[in-house]
Amino acid sequence: MASTDPSTPSHPYYPLEIEIIGYLANQHSVPTLLAFFASGCAAVFAFTYAIVTRMRAGSSRLRTSELLTVLWFVLCGCIHAFFEGYYVYNFRAMGGLQTVFGQLWKEYSLSDSRYLTQDPFVLCMETITAVCWGPLSFAIAYMITTEHPLRHPLQIIVSLGQIYGDVLYYGTSMFDHYIAGISYSRPERYYFWGYYFLMNFFWIVIPAVLVKVSIKASVRAANALKQLEKGKKTA
Repeated sequence: MASTDPSTPSHPYYPLEIEIIGYLANQHSVPTLLAFFASGCAAVFAFTYAIVTRMRAGSSRLRTSELLTVLWFVLCGCIHAFFEGYYVYNFRAMGGLQTVFGQLWKEYSLSDSRYLTQDPFVLCMETITAVCWGPLSFAIAYMITTEHPLRHPLQIIVSLGQIYGDVLYYGTSMFDHYIAGISYSRPERYYFWGYYFLMNFFWIVIPAVLVKVSIKASVRAANALKQLEKGKKTA
């Protein structure tokens, strides 16, 4: 039975005094939710690999690095557009949702309760991510597969957008923690380092590598064009 003691928190999220409208505890266990998420990622990778292989049939195969980049952007597109888009669409009622996505968000929110309190920064950041970076991630994956010339400019834009959003995400939380004395993560270390830090750090490291790759490709293209123009002038 639920405790009637008013000092007993009605939810496990920090700060314990925050109000989470309509909160319901998750029905699935943590291993089950993580298995759902891992299975979804595996299905995305398998489907993407099959589509890319079919699209490249009869032509040269993509280099391993290019194939991995396609897989990355399709995964980003799915997470941004569908998972984060789900949050944006349902942000007012996240605390009581029992769908798989809803329970995954509630599990992640143990490391950042802002997702259950209609926080304006989180909502705005996730809206931009879902509306802009989600569709563009799918577009970049297609451009890599078809060797479209717009691939590198868009790759720089999306990757910088992901880095910028992540830096702001970390920064606003750290400001509240160190300046305002408000912690949104439970005290268990694995919530902060596993969920909050590690799961978001991928969207700084990998985009940074991709920005470097695209800058180098853009410089090579510019130099090749310059050499071609010089050759025409001396011909």
